Amino acid sequence: MKLLLHTCCAPCLVYPLERLKEKFYVTAFFYNPNIHGFIEYRNRLNSVKDFSLKESLDVICPDYLPEEFFDNVDTKVMPQRCRLCWSLRLEKAAVFARENGYDYFSTTLLVSPYQSQEIIKEVAQEISDRLKVKFYYEDFRFGFKKSHDFARANNMYMQKYCGCIFSEMDRFKKKKKNA
Repeated sequence: MKLLLHTCCAPCLVYPLERLKEKFYVTAFFYNPNIHGFIEYRNRLNSVKDFSLKESLDVICPDYLPEEFFDNVDTKVMPQRCRLCWSLRLEKAAVFARENGYDYFSTTLLVSPYQSQEIIKEVAQEISDRLKVKFYYEDFRFGFKKSHDFARANNMYMQKYCGCIFSEMDRFKKKKKNA
């Protein structure tokens, strides 16, 4: 069985890939128009490509079009902003999966303790039902530390924020508050 794995970054790919390879032929799908700015996007993409080469993992990389994020995510308010962003990225993955003969789609977002597992699952299931492509759910958070320890040990690029300009701004606001 084939699974298309929406991939947000290399560190978050490590553990889900390890688990999913036991059950599926996995292809990574790096679609993240939310990532701000271009250098950040390129660093994350290159890290995914480097890791994928070592793992003999195919990677699909649609064009980087940040306007798709800004056209679809019309609020800075969380969790609505995140829900819209996840929906945008997971729908693109589900459409690609359906059109290219994948049995399932899933996402590396499910490894992060910082993301709402419940909302991601809900969004993905809505997309799955509407597009008639199966969503594979597994709570990968157990492997978050393992993934990040591996990433550090292997000098993978590790970002400091979720990806969008709003999360980057939030990061600096928190730093300023704590200073």
